[in-house]
Amino acid sequence: MASPFPGMDPYLERHWGDVHHSLITYARDQLREVLPKDLRARVEERVFVESPEGLMRKIVPDVRVIERGRRKKQARRASGVAVAEPFIVEIDEPVTEGYIEIIDASSGGRVVTVIEVLSPANKVAGDGQEKYLQKRQELRDAKVSLVEIDLIRAGNRILPFPFEKLPRSSRTTYQVWVRRGWQATKVEVYRVPLRKRLPVVRVPLRETDDDAPLDLQALVDQCYRNGDYDADIDYQVDPDPPLSAEDARWADGLLRQTGRRVRPQARRPNRPNGRRR
Repeated sequence: MASPFPGMDPYLERHWGDVHHSLITYARDQLREVLPKDLRARVEERVFVESPEGLMRKIVPDVRVIERGRRKKQARRASGVAVAEPFIVEIDEPVTEGYIEIIDASSGGRVVTVIEVLSPANKVAGDGQEKYLQKRQELRDAKVSLVEIDLIRAGNRILPFPFEKLPRSSRTTYQVWVRRGWQATKVEVYRVPLRKRLPVVRVPLRETDDDAPLDLQALVDQCYRNGDYDADIDYQVDPDPPLSAEDARWADGLLRQTGRRVRPQARRPNRPNGRRR
C-alpha cells in the first residue's frame, strides 16, 4: 500500500535509519540508468560514534570508560557474599552514514559530484555537524558539485548560505540545495512543501554534461513500499517531531479521507523506538 501523503511522509522519520540507507541505495540505482558511460555512482560510508552525551563524532569506533561516583548504598550481596561495586563502561556505538559519490572513470576516479541525504547527526549542533560542514567546505574548495537533500524536520536547517537570503516562499518544510562545482557562489534551492509531490532534482555532473534527473518522489515511494512501513506506522497518533498546527489539521483531514485515521486526532507523538540515526 502506498503512503497517504502526496510527497514526503513525515511519519518516516521514525524509521530514518532504514529509510536513509534505502534512499541512498535507490538513488544510486536510479542514477546508473542515466549517467554517461564513463561516470559511476558509488555508495560511500563514513562512521560516526554516538557518545553517552548524545553527540555524534566522526572518529574510529572506540570504547569509553567512565568512572562513576561511589554509590552510597550498601554493596549488593550475591548468595549472601558481599561483592565489589564495578565501574560502568559505556561503549560508543558506531553508526554508519552513507552518501553517493559520482566519479569520473576516464580521469582515474576523480570525484565529480557528491549527493547527501541529511540525517539528524548533520542537523544537531556538535562535532558531527561540524565535521559535515567541514566536508561541505572541502568539496567547495575542490570544485566538486554537491547535492544536499533534507527530508527530515528534526534538528536545525544547515543552509549553505545566510538564512535571510532565502525568500519566504522558499522556506518550505523540506528542501534540496544544489551547488555546482564551477559556480561556487551560486546555490540552487528546490522548494519541497509537505503538501506537494517531491520534485525531480537536476544533479550536476561535469560542466560539459547534461544534468542527471533524480526523481525524489519515486525514491520515497520505493522506500515506503519495499520497507512495508504501512504495517508499522500508526497514523492514529501525531508524528514526531510534531507538525505545525496548520499542517496538523491538513494531515488529519488527509488521513481521515484516506481511511488511515479513524479516531479523534491524537496528541501523543509517534515517537521512535530507540534513538534516532
